[in-house]
Amino acid sequence: MRIAVCPGSFDPITNGHLDIINRASQLFDKVIVLVSYNPNKQSARFSVKERIEMINSVITGFDNVVADCNEGLLADYLERTKACAIVKGLRAVTDFEYEFQMALANRQLCPSAETVFLTTSPKNMYLSSSMVREIASLGGDISDFVPPQICSAIIKRLSPEKGTIKI
Repeated sequence: MRIAVCPGSFDPITNGHLDIINRASQLFDKVIVLVSYNPNKQSARFSVKERIEMINSVITGFDNVVADCNEGLLADYLERTKACAIVKGLRAVTDFEYEFQMALANRQLCPSAETVFLTTSPKNMYLSSSMVREIASLGGDISDFVPPQICSAIIKRLSPEKGTIKI
């Protein structure tokens, strides 16, 4: 069985993430959407449990996709799950530079796993979780950026209180 892991913070999961997950699910027998702890991203707006719940609510149509979380090295997780690939989405050259470094490190730590880069769909090239968080926190419409199953939960958590000005 060919198992792939799609790691990320997914804070929150976006339509761009879902596109990459969908395409990975067509290439591999099983895809694990892995909420990873990233010490460089300490300002998570949603708990790991909430992110897993959001992911689970949007992957119900996939027979071969599951959600999980990991606090340790991705290489150790790959070995535990017998995964053969890491799937990462790329939006721009700046993504590639960082992801290429990570791919080389993961290759050194877990030589049995390959990193597969999938380029984003043109409609998602600008989309990121941080952009969704910023738009929602300023009261903007995020319905084109996230799956409908989780849109209201994101808005409820991040939208500013109506009628108040925070200075």
